[in-house]
Amino acid sequence: MKSSSRISVQQTQRMALTTGLAASIRILRADAAGLSRYLEEQAAENPQIILTRPQVQEWIPRWRTAFAADAERPEQAAAGPSLVGHVLSVIEALRLDPAETRIAMALAEALEPSGWLGRPPAAVAAELGVGVAAVDGVLTRLQRQAEPTGLFARNLADCLRLQAEEAGELDRAMVSLLDRLDLLARGEIDRIAREAGLDPAELRAAFGRLRSYDPKPGAGFEPYAAPVREPDLIAEKGASGWIVSLNRSALPSVSVAEGRGKGRAEARALIKMIEGRNATLLSVGQEILTRQTAALEAGLGALQPMTMAEVGTALGLHESTVSRVVAGTAVDTPRGTWWLRSLFTRAAQEGGPSAGALRDRLARLVAAEDPDHPLSDEALAEALAEGGAPIARRTVAKYRAMLNLPPAHRRRRRA
Repeated sequence: MKSSSRISVQQTQRMALTTGLAASIRILRADAAGLSRYLEEQAAENPQIILTRPQVQEWIPRWRTAFAADAERPEQAAAGPSLVGHVLSVIEALRLDPAETRIAMALAEALEPSGWLGRPPAAVAAELGVGVAAVDGVLTRLQRQAEPTGLFARNLADCLRLQAEEAGELDRAMVSLLDRLDLLARGEIDRIAREAGLDPAELRAAFGRLRSYDPKPGAGFEPYAAPVREPDLIAEKGASGWIVSLNRSALPSVSVAEGRGKGRAEARALIKMIEGRNATLLSVGQEILTRQTAALEAGLGALQPMTMAEVGTALGLHESTVSRVVAGTAVDTPRGTWWLRSLFTRAAQEGGPSAGALRDRLARLVAAEDPDHPLSDEALAEALAEGGAPIARRTVAKYRAMLNLPPAHRRRRRA
């Protein structure tokens, strides 16, 4: 039997994450503060990179004068930090390496308004192409560093477990309750006691401690609150409409040193990447605010349904590129400094208003209600439906929980 060999040509495509591509992605998703730190690191390593820092000044949002004109606006009255801004400061304080920072940012993007992760670590690891152990390691550090305790929890049981551990109350009785939250919700403490071999009185004492924990540590943050640092973009209304520009006072300018020397090619490549980042940020910001002109004119109650895929299609960009650009990016408007990511909101139902607009209207209704006769979820649903978009009571309850608004019986003024 003869053996024969054959030469064949096969063409395949594969994308490799080179050093340049990794740097480009990092620059693309960096906010002004993060990009400034990155440029300082690069300038320290490469003497051919010259940074010219903007004039030092304390950032005072130009919309502060609007408080005197309309102090009742909910979007301006919110003074607390947003969950996004708080989490970004936690990540910054950890001083992670680039690989860990990439994981931390992905975990931050997976956070729900409750403060829990909306996606399991395994899904995050698969998306990033890293091991689950690496994601778990960063997640553990975030859980230990983040305040209030319970942020970045995998689920309700994990959230309560983190708080019990911090309080030094994670004893056998507490573990038994956390392992059987389904039975606890039905009030079957005696059954839990039998299965765990514990005294029911001991479990009831543990349950009393458990009720003092916060099941949704992320709900106390303002969803649209202004960041405490300078915004990346500035939106102003001109004669031809709304114009978006870069906030130049938030970024140093970059140039190449005169003369010759090693590192000039790297310096020019860095400048090119920054110019690409700024151009992409401007185009994405302009497209978002063009679609949300009604919100700029009338407030967050006029938010229109909008997805990252729609913005990406309009600009010829991939949805993931839009996601990277808006991560942690803020825009200063006459109505406040908003996170770009918070302006993405889907319609509650096909053809109806956006979920963000409904949540804003819900917050206004609750703020204006009679404290002695608060509106029930059913009454709130009827009031929201007057705009021509029927909404279910359970949807109102979900939005109310996202806004950290208690039910009617807890909002009623006590004598």
